[in-house]
Amino acid sequence: MNMIVYGAVMNINRGNPFHKEVVLDSWPDFKAVITRRQKEVETDNLDHYTNAYAVFYKDVKAYQQLLEEHDVINWDQVFQIQGLQSDLYDVSKAVANTKQLHVKLTSFRAVHFASVPTLPDISSLLGSPPRLTYLSVTDADLLNRTWSRGGNELCLRYIANLISSFPSVCVRDDRGSPVSWSITDQFATMCHGYTLPEHRRKGYSRLVALTLARKLQSRGFPSQGNVLDDNTASISLLKSVHAEFLPCRFHRLIFTPTLYSSSLIAKRNAGIHFVFPEHSSAP
Repeated sequence: MNMIVYGAVMNINRGNPFHKEVVLDSWPDFKAVITRRQKEVETDNLDHYTNAYAVFYKDVKAYQQLLEEHDVINWDQVFQIQGLQSDLYDVSKAVANTKQLHVKLTSFRAVHFASVPTLPDISSLLGSPPRLTYLSVTDADLLNRTWSRGGNELCLRYIANLISSFPSVCVRDDRGSPVSWSITDQFATMCHGYTLPEHRRKGYSRLVALTLARKLQSRGFPSQGNVLDDNTASISLLKSVHAEFLPCRFHRLIFTPTLYSSSLIAKRNAGIHFVFPEHSSAP
């Protein structure tokens, strides 16, 4: 089972804050597994951030059969599928074409951090400043504005839910504002590692990444992530902390039914307003 599905299953067993469930082709000798949102949970049909599936299969035909089965995937909404297998896009797109959905693929280098005993020491980075702490949902707007996948109200809600549900790490300035951070997503993947431009070259990104990796491992989670091939700064950072670049790649597929035009999504997105709780519950 790959790390993405493993992370999702671990979150299911740790309170299941994103209301996930597991679908298998057979049991106990399964050949394909999909994690998805529980069907009875209310969902927003345009929210591909939350409407997310993680997949793993030993037999691509078994995975295709799951896709084609009635009610395994909600093909009437915008959603994403994440996985590590090289033929994930081809088989998923073939089924999506029969259901008139557009598929957008983004592929990343998959990364795994070493175990805690072999992680680089961070004691020299723990001065004053920086003030190392965790994020609050009141910081969600800043993260939304700085994330390459963000800048919209659906992502704002998603980030607030991640902060409320899963471990995060940030460095705050003397006014209490975050200047460097990383969060954990619904698949226990480290994501949105970012440092404000005026605070770079101070070691904050290294401190945040290693601290979050240690925090996840201390709770029994994998410390995993992904990075775009052209993100040279992050790749250099990961190499400097001896992260392992896996031979497989991380793939994110976003599916959009043809009935949802981009203009409709943009209009719907602009009209959403949310109220968030005042404090994070995930130190």
